[in-house]
Order: sequence, then structure tokens, then C-alpha cells
Amino acid sequence: MVKVTFTSHNKEIYCNKGEKLLDVARDAEIFIDAPCNGNVSCGKCKVRLIKGKVDTEKTHHIKDEEWNQGYILACNTKVIEDIDIEVPSKLSASMHGMKIEGSDKKKDKEVFDRAKKIIEENNFEFKTNIVKTYIEIDEPTLDDNISDIDRIERYVRNHLGYDEIDFTIELLRKVPTVIREDNFKVTITYIKKKNKITILNIESGNTENKLYGVAIDIGTTSVVICLVDLYTKEIVDKASSGNAQIKYGADVIHRIVYSTKKNGLKELNEAVVEETINPLLDSIYTRNSVDKDNVVSLVVAGNTTMTSLFLGVYTDFLRQEPFIPPFLKSPRLIGKDVRLNINDSAYVFIAPSVASYVGGDITAGVLSAGIWSSEENVLFIDLGTNGEIVFGNRDYMMSCACSAGPAFEGGGISCGMRASNGAIEKVKIDKETLKPTLTTIGDVSPIGICGSGIIDLICQMLLTGIIDRRGKIHRDIDNERIIFNEYETGEYVLAFKEEYNLDQDITINEVDIDNFIKAKGAIYSGASVLIESLGMDFSVIDKVYIAGGIGNNLDIENSILIGLLPDIEREKFIYIGNSSLVGSYLALISKDAKKKLQEIGSEITYVELSVYPTYMDEFISACFLPHTNIEQFPTIKSKLGE
Repeated sequence: MVKVTFTSHNKEIYCNKGEKLLDVARDAEIFIDAPCNGNVSCGKCKVRLIKGKVDTEKTHHIKDEEWNQGYILACNTKVIEDIDIEVPSKLSASMHGMKIEGSDKKKDKEVFDRAKKIIEENNFEFKTNIVKTYIEIDEPTLDDNISDIDRIERYVRNHLGYDEIDFTIELLRKVPTVIREDNFKVTITYIKKKNKITILNIESGNTENKLYGVAIDIGTTSVVICLVDLYTKEIVDKASSGNAQIKYGADVIHRIVYSTKKNGLKELNEAVVEETINPLLDSIYTRNSVDKDNVVSLVVAGNTTMTSLFLGVYTDFLRQEPFIPPFLKSPRLIGKDVRLNINDSAYVFIAPSVASYVGGDITAGVLSAGIWSSEENVLFIDLGTNGEIVFGNRDYMMSCACSAGPAFEGGGISCGMRASNGAIEKVKIDKETLKPTLTTIGDVSPIGICGSGIIDLICQMLLTGIIDRRGKIHRDIDNERIIFNEYETGEYVLAFKEEYNLDQDITINEVDIDNFIKAKGAIYSGASVLIESLGMDFSVIDKVYIAGGIGNNLDIENSILIGLLPDIEREKFIYIGNSSLVGSYLALISKDAKKKLQEIGSEITYVELSVYPTYMDEFISACFLPHTNIEQFPTIKSKLGE
């Protein structure tokens, strides 16, 4: 055994000689960002060797200066003796304090109110079939000695008009003591189903005014929950954090691969349930003095992989042709089945998926966007870790998934990071000096750049002539911010380390730009092919709804200029926030909306882009700034002087 001391965390752990440093950190519950899940392709898991020797190799991700300072990749390093390791604060903190879309209260309210209005306009009722009723049952005597549960059933039959009751063993275990705490005066929470009720909870005394539900969006990168008062239908509180599964890979493919390893599926399930959602629930309960047993309804939305891992279901066939998901519709679930800190008998509903790569987050998003009731042609784009697109109206809905990867969340970009404090979210470059003006989340010193900032940056680099339309840096520029590394890869320096007291410069290089161009090209070409499959083009679009992590700070003009979005009238673009969470909320407060959500799952037609004849040609054409065919961007053509 050898000892690894993580000096940055004041933690020691013993491991076997030859173990990978990344695995050792995971065992020590130390978060190290590893979007590629340890296959040495992203270079994000840089740590610093302070003391001792390791078995490692220098890769192109590590500059000579960094190598001389002791930087190594945790995924490419084996421990061979006692060592001291320093994990940069950027790596260990990037999962926490994330800026969640829609966190602005005013915009938040606008997004939720807009979705509720759509529901109202379609004559959906804001009612659930969950009821809470205070009852006073007869105390037992020698002459009236029926069982405790029969006593409750008799009251329900005689006073509430239901023929029978159903209940779980968990509830039955509570009954004998709870009914006697206040002389057989209790409050029951139950689901109405015609002439039958299912009791979810029983409490001593009168607690009729306390009834809650929870809506959850399980994203690949982040998880957001909202606690809802089921009486008033108002959101009591919200909470969010990074998805702890991030440590096993930034995208669904890496996580699916990890799930096939020994204990991999169990670890992924525990990461989202025990390390992410339950702590969020506990924090929100504490802030609002809520008893978990009063949380009796739950709606969860996530992509097909996330919901499968949430339920601990094997996922490997999702990524293998012909890409078959383990399930699309929600199985019958209660709180105990999912191990969340809610009532054990709570009703749990999973938003239905459409296909392997179009999941419940999209069906919930379509519900909240109102495409299913719109007479106009709507293009819905979810810009998250995965790129999903829906096009249609009340008569039809088509969908596809784009292989955009995690670039919009900062993945695949050397200086990229998720939207947390210190992330550059806006960039302006002076055309004469090439000096950037940076806006960061939290107004603190920059430590990296997030998705919205990358879009701004590439746009500015194109407009100021730093890069050409291929994304290549011009070799003839004489400026201290333009450098070429030992691999002759061009870089632009966003922030010199001396400016902000950083360990190293914040730069973006040609490989980063190429990765982002491919990501934006996947979105644009996916939308183009989806609409083309119906014999139409972008001119038929009446509205474009933008959802997902970077939408709130997305500059529409810049996004069109780089070819991420189509060049149509700007007023057609509307940001609709975290549409997955909003859709889950609607299904939580309205049984009509929940029914519609189930219908949406079966009404959307899925187009598999990988086998669509023209997709690859469209994708290659879109891997240019803004596009190889500049005529598709008439308002941008003049800006670029063409």
C-alpha cells in the first residue's frame, strides 16, 4: 500500500501500488473534473505533483512550463510511491455554485407564468388527484374491536364515500402508533381513483394545510429541484447543483460506458440520488421547515440515459445500434422505490422519453413550450450538454438529437468550464489592440470560460480578424495575445496569469475552436435536416424557442453570426428557461397536464440523423463560420465584408 496526500483538501488515502490517480481521488470523494472519464482526450484533470514520483507521461494537454511545475493528468498517472498532490481549486469547485438558468426571479416568474397561461388557454384544470383530509375515527372498545386499518376503512367508506382503501406496508407500520398519538384524530393523504383511494400518509392531528410536491430536472451537467405547495400551486423554493455523476464523464456516452464496469451502475445511481438530489431536498426542507412525509408527489424529467441511471437500469444498449432504450414510459413507482427523501408512499412519475437520445426533458420542454397546441411552426432547441431539437405545431412534431457534445457547457474546451463563479460569460475584443473586456459570473477574477462566453469570444475573434472562417488563427498577426505553442497550434490569450494572479494563462486554441465549431455545426445541421425532412426550409419558422443551460445569457446576434442559429428575424427567438423543469412543474400541479405529457411522448416522431442521407453533407457544410454557403446568412454576409 502507498499513501496519497491531497494537500489541497487536507486528506490522506491509502491505495494499491499502480492504481490510477483519478480513481484514487474518486475513492477519497475528491472531485476532479474529468469530462472524458479518463481516456486522456480532454486534458481537464490536471493536478500538481508536490512530492514523490509517479508513473506518467507528458501529453499535448500539458505545456512545457506546466510540466516543469509538476502538472500531470490524474487519468494518465499511476501511483507507485507515497506522494503529495495539489488539486487546483478550479477543478474541485467547478461542480458547485453553478449558475442555473432561470435563477433570476423576475425571468423565472415570466417563464413559469407563460407556461401556466398555455395550460389555462387549453382549458386544463390546475387540480391533482391527491387529497388531504382530517378525520376523527371511533376509538376501539371490546364491542368494537376491528383492526386499526379496518377502522380507517370504515370511516372512509361511511363518511368519504369510497368503497375501499389501498396502502403500502410502510404506511401500515405507522398506523398503530400514529392514530393513538392524538386520540384517533388523524389526517390522511390519499390518491383518488374512482371509488377507491390509496393512502400515502397518515399523521397525528390536523395537518391539512401541509401538502407538497417536488419537480426535478435531472440534467447531464446540473440538477434543479423545486418544492411546490400543492394547495396554492406556488413554488415554495428552488435548489440546484452540479450532477455528481460528472466525475464519471461529461456526457451520456462516457457515463454509459462507465456503467458497464464493475459497480459502475451502482456508483452512477448513488451519485445522482445520494450525492445530488437528496442533499438538495434536505437543504430545501430545512430552509422551509418541511417534513419529508408531507412531500407526496414527485415528477422527474431527464434525458433517456439520466432517467435510466436514476432508476438504476442498465443502459449500454442505448449507445449500440439500433439504439434501443430500456423503457420510454414511466413504470409505476413510489418514493421508496427511488430512495429519495420524500414520503415512502409518494407517487413518482417519470416524464416519458421518445427515443434513446430524445428523453423526458424534451417531452416536458415541449409541454411547457406549448408546441402541441400551437398553430404556428415552432422550432424548439435545447442547448444543454446534449443538443435536442423539435419542430412542429399542433398537427405534427418531429424531433432529433445532435451529437453536439458538452461544448455548450465548457466541455472539450481547454479553458472551458461550467457556468459557476469565475466563468467568463461575455467577451468584447478591441479591434485595434485585440485586448478583451471580460464579464464573469459573480464579478470575480476569471478562471475559465463557459458556453455563452465561448460564443461571444469566437464571434469577436472572427469580427476582429483574429481567426478566419475556418476557425484558424491568422499567422501574420503581431500581437502579444497571439502565440503558437510547441505543437504550432495557434492560441489567443484571454487573460494573462499576471493580470489576475492565476497559475497559468487562460487561452483558447485552434483545437478548442474546432471543437466548438463542430458542436454548433451539429445543432444547425440537425435543425436544417429536420425541417428539410418535411420538404420545408427555415423560412417557414414562426418562432424559435431556446431552452437549456446557456439560453439565458445567449446573444442571439452572435449566435447567428457564428452559424449556431438560422439567419431569420431576430424577434422570432424566445428564451423559455429550463423548460424541462417547467414542464415537470406543470405535470405536478395539473393531472390534465400530466396526461398531455404522456400523450406528447407518443406523438413526437423521431428522426435518426446518423442514417439520414443528407445529414453528413449538411454537417460538414455547417462546420464553418457561419457556413460554407454564406448565402444562407444574408444579414451576416455584409458584416464579414463579403
